[in-house]
Amino acid sequence: MFDFLESDWFIITLEIFFLALIVYDVRKYIQEKKREYIFNIVLTVGFAIWALYPFYTSYFGWEEAQKVELLNHCDEEKKSQLCKCLDEAIFKKYTYKEYIALDKNATGFVEFVKEAKEECNDSGWF
Repeated sequence: MFDFLESDWFIITLEIFFLALIVYDVRKYIQEKKREYIFNIVLTVGFAIWALYPFYTSYFGWEEAQKVELLNHCDEEKKSQLCKCLDEAIFKKYTYKEYIALDKNATGFVEFVKEAKEECNDSGWF
């Protein structure tokens, strides 16, 4: 039901929204020099960090060598768009430690892979 929360477009929209709020408050502060706008800026930055941090933890949980190690599981003939797309979905969903500790035969992971493959094969709107 709330699958849109994990989409990249939703995250980009949130970033633009928070940036617009900050720019508005900075402009109002420059015009009126009221301290309440500084407080609004601090609250907006704090809320943006709180709201957007969970979306970026998985991206920062992988080092480049670990990504290469995961990418090596694709055979030479299978290094297709599907394989790369599936790897990107794994990078977004799990940190490296979570992925290593994960039971690859568990129903949750198998379901995740199935959904990721469907999304990768779907041409969608774009």
